[in-house]
Amino acid sequence: MENKSVKSSQQSTPGRTRGKAPAARTQLDPKRWVDMAIDVLAKEGVTGLRVEVLAKRCGVTKGSFYWHFKDRQALLDAVLEHWKLGRIRDIEKTTAVMPGSERQQLHYAIEVYGASRNQKGMSIELAVRDWARHDTRAAAIVESVDLYRLECTRKLFVATGMSDAEAKSRSLLLYACVFGLSLMHYAHFDNNLGDLKQRIAERIVSG
Repeated sequence: MENKSVKSSQQSTPGRTRGKAPAARTQLDPKRWVDMAIDVLAKEGVTGLRVEVLAKRCGVTKGSFYWHFKDRQALLDAVLEHWKLGRIRDIEKTTAVMPGSERQQLHYAIEVYGASRNQKGMSIELAVRDWARHDTRAAAIVESVDLYRLECTRKLFVATGMSDAEAKSRSLLLYACVFGLSLMHYAHFDNNLGDLKQRIAERIVSG
């Protein structure tokens, strides 16, 4: 009887693994979902933003996603909002200026936006703009960012003494130039690209 009792006490409780605690579930906050979605967006475009794909990448179930988001559209809206706020912070940082230094700040904006961008950042930018070609919500967000960007530099041009009409044309010209350059391959166009870009900047900024 004693041996049978000892043997019984050593048996594992049904449903449990001896010596192992139950595995904790992975918990992701909304920001982690948005960050992962942006990574996928940069590589696969908006069509790659599927709940199943994101859950698999994060190592969780779809139920974890629906704990934070009502549906896929709610995630897409969060991704657009995240992109918008990031761009606005970047614009404000690039165009912020003390009175009397507007020309220097315009040159700085051209230098910053005309510089070679990191590959991921450019991939995200292109993916969002491609998304906006087929989606009205994305188009509205992109337009709001572009108009804010143009308005900030318009104010800088006006502060240098230009008329509002001229300031608008210069502001549009500035971004058409720097964004166009970001999409082009022109490394062998001139032996001194630094001087070439400086001359272009002078033409855009000078009154």
